[in-house]
Amino acid sequence: MLDWLQQHEGLLVGLVALSIGSLVLTAVLLPVVVLRLPPDHFVREHRMGHGRGWLGGFLHWVWHLGKNALGAVFVLAGIAMLVLPGQGLLTILIGLLLVDFPGKRKLERRLIGRPRLLKFVNGMREKRGRPPFDLGPPAG
Repeated sequence: MLDWLQQHEGLLVGLVALSIGSLVLTAVLLPVVVLRLPPDHFVREHRMGHGRGWLGGFLHWVWHLGKNALGAVFVLAGIAMLVLPGQGLLTILIGLLLVDFPGKRKLERRLIGRPRLLKFVNGMREKRGRPPFDLGPPAG
């Protein structure tokens, strides 16, 4: 094992740097995302808007593709952070907020509905004078 570690020292240093960088990025972006979301984000109907004209439509799709690519990076980084240092679940949640896929709303509600996570993000919102997230009536 020690031989493998010595032979792959560069890989290990890179993984540690990536882990620390993603932790810092998450710490910087998490409050921005959590505070910018409206309180009813997890219960209201979302519709995808389309730009007007060919340029607006083109820019809409460029934005859409970029947002989904960034979201995929966050989801993958969050999965890695489940075993590496970092806020894995929160990073996955940020990534899922960015990526569009069938069943997204249901999964978001399920993740944010975890008591510890909901308490954490609502605590962040309360400190900045924002109302807590509304998750609607309890399922049942």
